Amino acid sequence: MTDDLRERLTAVRTEVAKAVVGQEAAVSGLIVALLARGHVLLEGVPGVAKTLLVRSLSASLALETTRVQFTPDLMPGDVTGSTVFDAASGRFDFRQGPVFTNLLLADEINRTPPKTQSALLEAMEERQVTVDGVSRPLPDPFLVAATQNPVEYEGTYTLPEAQLDRFLMKLVLDLPERDQEVEVLVRHAGGFDPRDLAAAGLRPVLTPEELRRARVAVQEVRVSPDVLGYVVDLVRGTRAAPSVQLGVSPRGAAGLLAAARAWAWLRGAPALTPDHVQDMALPVLRHRIRLRPEAELEGVSVDAVLRSIIATVQVPL
Repeated sequence: MTDDLRERLTAVRTEVAKAVVGQEAAVSGLIVALLARGHVLLEGVPGVAKTLLVRSLSASLALETTRVQFTPDLMPGDVTGSTVFDAASGRFDFRQGPVFTNLLLADEINRTPPKTQSALLEAMEERQVTVDGVSRPLPDPFLVAATQNPVEYEGTYTLPEAQLDRFLMKLVLDLPERDQEVEVLVRHAGGFDPRDLAAAGLRPVLTPEELRRARVAVQEVRVSPDVLGYVVDLVRGTRAAPSVQLGVSPRGAAGLLAAARAWAWLRGAPALTPDHVQDMALPVLRHRIRLRPEAELEGVSVDAVLRSIIATVQVPL
């Protein structure tokens, strides 16, 4: 049964590849986030298929998906829902917002003010929404996939550390290689329409119930005390690095453990190893670190700092 679930998740990658060329690492990261019950921040310049990637994943998973275009005039109630007066019944009724879904695509999340950004905090952490003192649970599974543009800052609002820390991982979508870009144009020349995924042949290959069973199977991956100590040492290494102003919190350590365990299960490993932890370290930790201003002026990158820490922290035998 476990092998069958793993094969179905592998089939998800095949389905997504019908619409998205390349970006295998981002697809794997999204699947890991689903298994680890985490949220994902997708960063990349316009036109690298961030939105298409999320829509393709949804189409291959039979999940209910809603998309919210975050803009400066978006209000918290536009995301969570609000209580409105029904003249016919003479009472106030709650109308659900787009957050009541399985997969929420928060497009250009950094284009909306902090007040609206914070409307997602409770949903991401508690899997519920509280409006007018009443808490309402969100569907399960629930995942927020938020996109942001790293090069255009005019009219944007930087995500606060408290909200960044709620994302399990930050995935960076790079520009495609030449042969991949040629393949994109070949598909478009052949009539591919990114707005019509059904015509591209995408079909659901995994149900929500199967996803829940896969999450249970992930918990069977054994974790030794030595590997737990290695996770903690990596996280503590970020706090001691000279170029880091703010290191990774204990929530980040728990997220790294969850993501690495899901990755180990996907790879068919019975136990978690330091290699699995290292594979997940950059996407899970990169957005939880704030560099010192002088380090940023010198051109130091967060990923370079993390690679240095991974290279220096002793690996358990």
